[in-house]
Amino acid sequence: MTDTTQDAVELISFEIGGQEFCIDISVVREIRGWSVATPMPQSPEFVHGIINLRGSIMPVIDLRARLGLGATEPSSRHVIVVVQDADRCAGLLVDGVQETFTVEATLPQAAPELGATVDERFVDAIIPMDGRMISRLIVSRLMPDGPRAEAA
Repeated sequence: MTDTTQDAVELISFEIGGQEFCIDISVVREIRGWSVATPMPQSPEFVHGIINLRGSIMPVIDLRARLGLGATEPSSRHVIVVVQDADRCAGLLVDGVQETFTVEATLPQAAPELGATVDERFVDAIIPMDGRMISRLIVSRLMPDGPRAEAA
């Protein structure tokens, strides 16, 4: 039997404004229901506020706003996906989580270049699956500080 763990990618998908996106499940710490975030002065427009998650203060990123799809008016049906990128944690505010799934590592296709510079791109791949096209997001670029290691 061959080891298929390196030949597959495990992802979690969610909806934002009627569109489907996904991220690598390895960066997800937990999924929680919506809770009110405390607004922070002088934060970027896409930062909805901050929450206290078991003693850790973290920003809540309005993913719809971050992707340029308008602002979210959060309600009890919204979900916060808590992600970790190196030493940074944040909550991603999404309309709802869809599913976790595994795809062959060869299935994701490079996202087309549409004029954004490499540092401005949030989508690194498109995954065609069951008649859908799911955009895979780069979590490190969604964070308020932007990419740290890549800037050096």
